[in-house]
Amino acid sequence: MDRTLGIFIYQRTVHLASRPGNEVAVVSPVPYFPRWLKTERWRTASTLADFESIGELPVYHPRYALLPKISMPVHALSMYLGSLALCKALHKRSRFDCIDAHFVYPDGLAAVLLGKALSIPVTVSARGTDVNLYPSFRLIRPMIRWTLHESAALIAVSRALKEKMVEVGGAAEKIDVIPNGVDATLFRQISQKDARAKLNLTEDGPLLLSVGSLMPSKGHELLIRASELVRRQQAGLRLYILGDGAFRGELESLALKLGLQDCVKFPGKRPNEELPTWFSAADISCLASEREGWPNVVTESLACGTPVVGARVGGIPEILHSPELGVLVERTVESIASGIERALSKRWNHERISSETRARTWTTVAAEVEAVLARQVRTYK
Repeated sequence: MDRTLGIFIYQRTVHLASRPGNEVAVVSPVPYFPRWLKTERWRTASTLADFESIGELPVYHPRYALLPKISMPVHALSMYLGSLALCKALHKRSRFDCIDAHFVYPDGLAAVLLGKALSIPVTVSARGTDVNLYPSFRLIRPMIRWTLHESAALIAVSRALKEKMVEVGGAAEKIDVIPNGVDATLFRQISQKDARAKLNLTEDGPLLLSVGSLMPSKGHELLIRASELVRRQQAGLRLYILGDGAFRGELESLALKLGLQDCVKFPGKRPNEELPTWFSAADISCLASEREGWPNVVTESLACGTPVVGARVGGIPEILHSPELGVLVERTVESIASGIERALSKRWNHERISSETRARTWTTVAAEVEAVLARQVRTYK
């Protein structure tokens, strides 16, 4: 299983568990996957142990049936059935007060079903794709609407996502907006000179960075095209795109077609611990996504003191709430290129950017989440 995924959920959960009086058990269902099916992603997940400790967190991995793409409409039901026996046993051993679930579908729906079976309240957090994209699927939308209706409480990571939840059918009065925090011990300013030396980036000139999966919705194609325009004025411009995905070949071909093969680099997916060095090495961090909830790469870049050029979508405008933090752009090549040029020409207060962003820690987030959960437990009783 990819340990670089869902770090924000781990951070919220481990900080919630560390608060006085709290006891947390993590149930993270994984698919049972037939060996003869050639899909490496799910086969790797299916090899996980039934139980493991991640830090101080006890983590259980019940199995459920899954056929990728084919079984998406019954994904949540299968997850619920696969987890039910384990959750009943854990509940009998040490009674749960509530369930804190992440992602409205499929996990949130499965959690609400488990809550009904155990007679305890369920709070579901929306993250982005689960509300921005999945409701467009005809068979999935009614299940998302039911999950929003039947949850005791809902959490959105941005105001924009809350509005989307209301559009789908969530009641505004039971949605709390709790943005993600940042790991202030990891994401902090590093000297740009030291960061570049550590990464062996010896070339002169402006350095742009984009971190995200190599998929069309992340807008890397727009960023590459915009970089071609900016490079006409900034001959030494370089763009590093960190991430993996099926779209890599197309992006590399585009860079070659535009004559950017020497300045657009694809180092692949980097460990989370290495990201502060990359953010600190960059002059500007860029995110041109089609949709976002609360993109952690934006706050992580800011925590390192690096300003961001970001698309005006989802929670990005809420993060870049001041022109002293970055530049908001539309999702066009021309707008992105103009934003990059403005960002490169501006004198930024990197220390202020870092200190303001690092003030919102996961400890703060955990306290806000705990207040929501405690309110629901009191109300349910």
